[in-house]
Amino acid sequence: METHTPDVPLTSSHPTLNRQKTAKSARYSFSSHNSKYLTVPQNRTSFHSSSINGAFEAPSCTESFSSSIINNYLDGTQGGAVDKASPSGMHFRDSKRKVDYVLAYHYRKRLAQHPPGVASPEPTHRSAALALVSNGGTEKGRADPQQQDGGHHVLQEWPGPPGVEVMELSPLDALEEEKRLQREEYERNLLEAGLEIEKDPENKSQGLSFVRIHAPWQVLSREAELLKIKMPTKKMYEITEEGGILKTLNEIWCKLTEPLQPQVPQQGNTNMKSLSYPFSREKIYLYNIKDKDTFFDNATRSRIVREILKRTPTKARNSMGIGTLIANNVYDAAYPLHDGEYEGQNDDMNERKLLYREWARYGAFYKFQPIDLIRKYFGEKIGLYFAWLGLYTEFLIPSSVVGIIVFLYGCITIESDIPSKEMCDQRNAFTMCPLCDKFCDYWNLSSACATARASHLFDNPATVFFSIFMALWATMFLEQWKRLQMRLNYFWDLTGLEEEEEHPRPEYETKLLQKKLKNKNITTENANEDEKEKLTWSDRMPGYAANFGLILFMIMLTFSAVFGVIVYRITTAAALSFSTNETTRSNVRVTVTATAVIINLVVILILDEIYGAIAKWLTEIEVPKTEKNFEERLILKAFLLKFVNSYAPIFYVAFFKGRFVGRPGHYVYVFDGYRMEECAPGGCLMELCIQLSIIMLGKQLIQNNLFEIGIPKLKKLFRKLKDERTEPKEMDTNQSKDPQQWDLDYTLEPFTGLTPEYMEMIIQFGFVTLFVASFPLAPLFALLNNIIEVRLDAKKFVTELRRPDTVRAKDIGIWYNILSGIGKLSVIINAFVIAVTSDFIPRLMYQYAYSQNGTMHGFINHTLSYFNVSHLKAGTQPENSPFAQDVLFCRFKDYREPPWSQNQYEFSKQYWAVLSARLAFVILFQNLVMFLSVLVDWMIPDIPKDISEQIKKEKSVLVDFFLKEEHEKLKLIESFIARDKQKHKSGTKGERIRAASFCQFNRSQKGSFTSFSSQHTEV
Repeated sequence: METHTPDVPLTSSHPTLNRQKTAKSARYSFSSHNSKYLTVPQNRTSFHSSSINGAFEAPSCTESFSSSIINNYLDGTQGGAVDKASPSGMHFRDSKRKVDYVLAYHYRKRLAQHPPGVASPEPTHRSAALALVSNGGTEKGRADPQQQDGGHHVLQEWPGPPGVEVMELSPLDALEEEKRLQREEYERNLLEAGLEIEKDPENKSQGLSFVRIHAPWQVLSREAELLKIKMPTKKMYEITEEGGILKTLNEIWCKLTEPLQPQVPQQGNTNMKSLSYPFSREKIYLYNIKDKDTFFDNATRSRIVREILKRTPTKARNSMGIGTLIANNVYDAAYPLHDGEYEGQNDDMNERKLLYREWARYGAFYKFQPIDLIRKYFGEKIGLYFAWLGLYTEFLIPSSVVGIIVFLYGCITIESDIPSKEMCDQRNAFTMCPLCDKFCDYWNLSSACATARASHLFDNPATVFFSIFMALWATMFLEQWKRLQMRLNYFWDLTGLEEEEEHPRPEYETKLLQKKLKNKNITTENANEDEKEKLTWSDRMPGYAANFGLILFMIMLTFSAVFGVIVYRITTAAALSFSTNETTRSNVRVTVTATAVIINLVVILILDEIYGAIAKWLTEIEVPKTEKNFEERLILKAFLLKFVNSYAPIFYVAFFKGRFVGRPGHYVYVFDGYRMEECAPGGCLMELCIQLSIIMLGKQLIQNNLFEIGIPKLKKLFRKLKDERTEPKEMDTNQSKDPQQWDLDYTLEPFTGLTPEYMEMIIQFGFVTLFVASFPLAPLFALLNNIIEVRLDAKKFVTELRRPDTVRAKDIGIWYNILSGIGKLSVIINAFVIAVTSDFIPRLMYQYAYSQNGTMHGFINHTLSYFNVSHLKAGTQPENSPFAQDVLFCRFKDYREPPWSQNQYEFSKQYWAVLSARLAFVILFQNLVMFLSVLVDWMIPDIPKDISEQIKKEKSVLVDFFLKEEHEKLKLIESFIARDKQKHKSGTKGERIRAASFCQFNRSQKGSFTSFSSQHTEV
């Protein structure tokens, strides 16, 4: 019978190994009996301390994970004086080792309930262990429970050592015990990986605790080599700048924009660049290592620790990495620390405070972004997002200027526009057919004068030029982004970046484990047993079928919402036409249009939030293997749904409204007597402009700004109230008065990815490019929004979010393909908007084909057809009309034969001529713009000339640097050998000493003659 050691070793004579055996036996006992029986030491708190806390014991050299590197907070009653907290909140208690990563979890101590007749354990330290029995079933062969009152089970027989007591364990306590054991096992595995851990004591019955992780130099150097992280070497080389006029212009630009530059420290001479090379411990002499503690910056250190956390396994549920443990609620969160406070009275400047002062304030809206500092603090992926957003915002400046010019052109030429004058001239007296049956009267076209004049602001020849300009603008923007991306790749040392092998997602591992267990139960051993299992298309087929069905359903739901708004417009227009109020009847079109657009906006905002959640759920049931696959599939689904949701009402107004109305005497009806709605006399372009502007501005103001500001604050408040409600009011003696950095960061909102940030900008890019022919001011509103958006996103990242894990990335991924697709689609859509929605083609045709004097005089009369009022259907004629006796013919907008023609009311020759011209314009416009776009793409190289030359130069400098270093090392070794030969006259003993010293020298140099040739091969 094994004798158990006391729970808390007080001297170094108690070996740590016994403590580990106790924890190990408890863990295996727990897992082997399905969480029903667990043998643990009697004092729970002491057991937890003995299994993790090594502060009371002397370090053991025989253990692979020495307890000397676990530095827990010490209880004052046990360990003497309590160490003071780290003054900066960024270090361990010794104020020397940095906190590179933090794990947070909620704990709940067991409140034991004893069965009847079993004495409660004494609160003293004893060597006897305690058997815990959970409510529920029991294992066969282990115990024979007898049912008692209240549904509890009492253990009748327990084969084990004498002195073992029986205690009930509720299912909640059993789950908490399992989580605790998983945490202990995981933290032991982290220690085996070389990390150093400091942990909070669990002084309260339940609460929040933190595990702080530090990576020593040995771990950092090992992982940096495995991850192939490029680090600066001793070699510096000069960046050659372009000469001539470009250099002069660049210098002038730098002087002009000097007040706009952020005041961030520059690293040395900007014309010099450090030669970077993937870190290698064998070639450590190449790197400029002044201080091992600061050689790897905080972002790199946290990234290295994250990689270890992701691949460190636990035996429970075959889980792999921190992602699975967080998904199973073993830990609540895992995050790197921010670099201290972003605002405060202290004068200590850190990168976070610098970013806040020069970038993340609304007061710094006029300054350029410190992209290099953003990349250093948040990583390359987030750095590329803000670089892309900055370039996009800069490109909106020229398009806004051109859009304003086009709008002003419409304002200036409105008085000289002949069709508008003809429409407003009351002397023409165009009597129009009623807009509705029975209740609407005949009306004069001059009453729509205001609509016609407003339409000219957006429907003029300049909009065609602006559409071509914006198509070329989109192409130039994408080309310029590719060039900037290559420039950033060079300066950020990403040119040789390889695709990193990603770890499988926890959900994928769980699904794969379920498949393995199922196969083991069904199949026997086969020849392909060694083949690695993976999820096949048949495993994912239910997910794919659900995706297809639900996406189709949601697209139909969007169309149904648009149709619902159409029905609202038709019925409301009819209802308002019945009104006895003259003012209400005269403003029917304005009222219906304004309210319908607002309803559309509300529906879009609601469906956007629903579609975002559904797209995530649909992607999860597909079970993608890696995070990259998950992100790409989520982006495609979310973009498809949000694109359809945002643009469906606009597509309806642009291409379908007023196309299926019919004609007087033969109207198209819906819902038993409601006529399909028509376009305004000035055309549908004005209404398209109103629809586009309200939806665009509403989404930007409400969704992109108010939601981004308000929702994180509400979530933070809710999480704070939840923590205060769940945690009991207990005094924590070990908690320092001032909250530490890990406490402050835990209260921040977790970072969930860049997808929402990109998505709102991509949708905005669509508003700017797709229907720009109808709304030239769209780039201006986008620019004003983005000036705020950059600072809003910056403030959110610096002040409201936990620090994201740094991720290396060479590009913006699938977003570039989406942008390119929108750019190409915009050419087609703008061609149809100009040809079909606007009056540009009919005006052109009239001026050059039908006008007698080559002017626009008579254009309005040319576009209006005649209708004999006696041909109106019975019951549809206007009631109580004062003009009924005087009106013989009314006019309507269409190209149809007059009533006195043989083919009365059929489409006229002018209709087919205009339709042919419309289609010809679409083909010509599309091919011309596509050709110009390809030409621009060909003329602008993807890689700037100076960057391609610098990349070649860097390779050459790298080879020369290696040769020089190896040559110097070779000369040093040869001189050492020559000196050794001169002293060869010494005895055998001396030779042994010299041989030993020579071996030691070779080890310190991390190289040899044999490595010389291999290093050249690598280069």
